[in-house]
Amino acid sequence: MDWVTALPPGGDKGYNAFLVIFDRYIKAPIFLPCHKDDTAIDTALFIWNRVISHTGIFKNIISDKDPKFTSALWTNIHMLLVTKLSFSTA
Repeated sequence: MDWVTALPPGGDKGYNAFLVIFDRYIKAPIFLPCHKDDTAIDTALFIWNRVISHTGIFKNIISDKDPKFTSALWTNIHMLLVTKLSFSTA
């Protein structure tokens, strides 16, 4: 899971980034338009409403050490959902 940012604004909502989630179960990427200044709460709600509601709860998330994923919010979400958050290194 990672972001592609610094894109020109597009669409009716002015999206300027997208979140890439690779679903290992279906072996396909999921590309979600978003804003590069979305907060951790915005991102959590976005993932819940746009991904988890369709695919189910993830068993594991691998991400870089972006502050959106290292925040207390995400730590608590993973604890409640009994999922594992793993960090990769670039």
